[in-house]
Amino acid sequence: MTTADVSARLAWPDDATSIVRVQLARWRESYADLVSPDELEATADTELAERWATVISSPKDARMRVLVALERADVRGFALVHPCYDPDADQVADGEIGELVIDPAHQREGHGSRLLQAAVDTLAADKFTRAVWWVGSTDDVLRGFVTESGWEPDGAHRELASDTGETLKQIRLHTAIG
Repeated sequence: MTTADVSARLAWPDDATSIVRVQLARWRESYADLVSPDELEATADTELAERWATVISSPKDARMRVLVALERADVRGFALVHPCYDPDADQVADGEIGELVIDPAHQREGHGSRLLQAAVDTLAADKFTRAVWWVGSTDDVLRGFVTESGWEPDGAHRELASDTGETLKQIRLHTAIG
C-alpha cells in the first residue's frame, strides 16, 4: 500500500510563486463578487510573489511566519500566522491565523487539517496562548471546519469594504493553545 507524500513546513522564498498561484485561484473562486474581474486579471503575479518572498525572508515581526502544505514538492496551500493586531488583543499572548488557503483543486485532501495543525503548533512555539482567526460570516464550510477543530466565536465581528462596493462580513473565532 502506498501513502501520499504530504507535509507542512515553513515556507521558503522560492515558494512565493506557488503561494501566489494558490492565492489567486482562491480569490477567483471565493471573492468574484467582492473583487472586480478586471482587478483580478490585472493582479501582477510577479509583484505579489515579490511581496510574499519579502514576508517570508524579512517579516516585519519575528513571529510572523508563512507555512506551506505540500504534496510531494507541490504547494497545495499556505498559511500566514502572526501576532494579533486587533485593538482588543494582547500581542504577546494572542496570535492570529491571518490567512489559511488551500488550492481549490486540492481541497478535502487533508491539506487544510495539516496546515491548521502546523499553524497552531507554530503559534504555540512562539509562546502565544490564544489564537484567533477571522472568517467570512457566510463561509459555512470554513467555519464548520474551524469549529469542528475546537475553535469558537468570541463575539467580535467586522466588515471589510471591497472595490465593488460590497462588504465582506467576518466573525472572529478563537481557541486556547500552548
